[in-house]
Amino acid sequence: MTGRDYLWCALNLLLDQEEELAALCPSCRAEAQEGRCPVCGGPAAPANAGENQAFDLERYERLKRGERV
Repeated sequence: MTGRDYLWCALNLLLDQEEELAALCPSCRAEAQEGRCPVCGGPAAPANAGENQAFDLERYERLKRGERV
């Protein structure tokens, strides 16, 4: 597929999602737009995009100085 084909598919996916949301009542639409856990469906905490929660800064600093871990 070309870049243009990927763009066309992505645009149509977005339009389909907007169409589905437009069919909902205002309260259901607000709930559908909330961030939800994909496992349990509960409200998800705000994502820290670009931040690795498992990153160990102390270990990184030791490795950066050439220490063995």
